[in-house]
Amino acid sequence: MLPTLSRFEPQQGGFNFENCARNNNLEAQCSSLGLNPPKARKTGTTIAGLVFRDGVILGADRRATDDMVVADKNCAKIHYITDNIYCCGAGVAADAEYVTQLLSSNMNLHALSTGRQVRVCAANRMLKQLMYRYQGHVGASIITGGVDVQGPHLYSVHPHGSTDKTPYTALGSGQAAAIAVLEDRFKPNMTVEEAKKLVTDAITAGIICDLGSGSGVDLCVITREGAKVLRGYTETESKGKRLRSYRYARGTTPVLSETIIHYEVVEETVQVMETE
Repeated sequence: MLPTLSRFEPQQGGFNFENCARNNNLEAQCSSLGLNPPKARKTGTTIAGLVFRDGVILGADRRATDDMVVADKNCAKIHYITDNIYCCGAGVAADAEYVTQLLSSNMNLHALSTGRQVRVCAANRMLKQLMYRYQGHVGASIITGGVDVQGPHLYSVHPHGSTDKTPYTALGSGQAAAIAVLEDRFKPNMTVEEAKKLVTDAITAGIICDLGSGSGVDLCVITREGAKVLRGYTETESKGKRLRSYRYARGTTPVLSETIIHYEVVEETVQVMETE
């Protein structure tokens, strides 16, 4: 007799979205009562990548936000998958982090079982199948880039599992500004310095045009010789110097009127709480 999974047994691994149906019912009831359900928090990121003459370059900003609050000014959004494959993550930081960790683990197991270097298309296929399985509940947009025996490859994976293979791409809340720079200046067979400059300018455009992106640019250069992560490649924002003192002497602002009100305590009651 095959064992059956009880509804009261906890899930043993992976993502769990069993409360989604409950949340939909609560939202419908709130709407019928005239109550406003909580809104989803805004996430902000700008990530981009392109294929150049010798490999792939990935880029990302370093700001992590929680709605209108800057949670981290030095967030690492370029994730290691294998020695020849890296990913950039946008959207919910926790989802992007754990999805890329799971992908990295599976890809390394795949390399050990086959005895060959993992191809970029294999990582892309496993990632998009994972994202499609959860129907968009995993809020992560991923750019996957790498170099294998067939050359350099660049893929973009969306939260619902759809993928694109393009010579350049950008995702995140600053995507529109970044892709505009890439479309205007991209050309095939770029040198590594030209490609780094273009990706940096694209991420910087996203930072300037999007409040959810900022704090600088990180790059990852992947070639047949290996990958090199350039943390803190540029600093787009720095703390300015205070040019003058804003302390004013007493009496600078005149007091037009003053009112003093005195209150008297008429009755006071003290209650002792029993602690035995």
